Amino acid sequence: METVTETDTTAQATASTAPTVFDLSNASMAFGHVQALSDLTFSIREGERVAVIGPSGAGKTTLFRMMAAVIKPTGGSVLSLGRDTRVLRGRALRELRSKVGLLYQNDNLIQHLRVVHNVLMGKLGNWFLPRALVSLFWPQEIEAAKKALAEVELQDKLWSMPGELSGGQQQRVAIARLMVQKPRVMLADEPVSQLDIRLGREIIELLSGVARRMNTTLLVNLHTLELLHGHFSRVIALREGRLFWQGAPSELSRELLKDLYGAEYRAMHLDDVALDK
Repeated sequence: METVTETDTTAQATASTAPTVFDLSNASMAFGHVQALSDLTFSIREGERVAVIGPSGAGKTTLFRMMAAVIKPTGGSVLSLGRDTRVLRGRALRELRSKVGLLYQNDNLIQHLRVVHNVLMGKLGNWFLPRALVSLFWPQEIEAAKKALAEVELQDKLWSMPGELSGGQQQRVAIARLMVQKPRVMLADEPVSQLDIRLGREIIELLSGVARRMNTTLLVNLHTLELLHGHFSRVIALREGRLFWQGAPSELSRELLKDLYGAEYRAMHLDDVALDK
């Protein structure tokens, strides 16, 4: 299991003075009469590894979509990589999105395209349309795809179809796609919810290692708290669309988790989760 090393600790200390990659000020998001997020104020600095936790419906996925400028806040402001997402349009918006890598709960691979094409989708933000279309027939920058797949131990799956891969392998392909994209920030939205605890641990360790090697900021929306410790320097907890708590993983307590998860606490068997205290 990958743990926070002395090098990581130094990196975390450096992160306290690093540039801000996300700065939310009273950020809110409403869908009609439904208030999904309310008055969120916090910052994420370059190089941090942050876990976002909270019960179902807390607004975690909506938060990630808002930070990635997929949706824009209906109140307050979100600065992503120094840009106010409320005013971005056209090319400026596409450039921002190319610098924020998203890994979803479901792998979102294109099932009728081979692995090589799916991995090279990470290049679309940097390619003009003609090159992207050509790549569908004759893959461009194929060596980049090979290198990324080798890093996730799938170098022999370059020409496979996604349906031939297991769930864990498909998530590894999605991570390889992020590596080819080379984003400044990676947002992983419950990337292991479809996997068992062993495979989930492997994916979190892989994401953490990739973020460290690429010097990329990493935020992971986690539902399985067994995977929390040893990978993240900070935890942000949401409840009912509001910031409930933030701090180091070692500061989490049983009482705090009971307050955070309420009725879900027993259903998630959180009494069985070992706290890093």
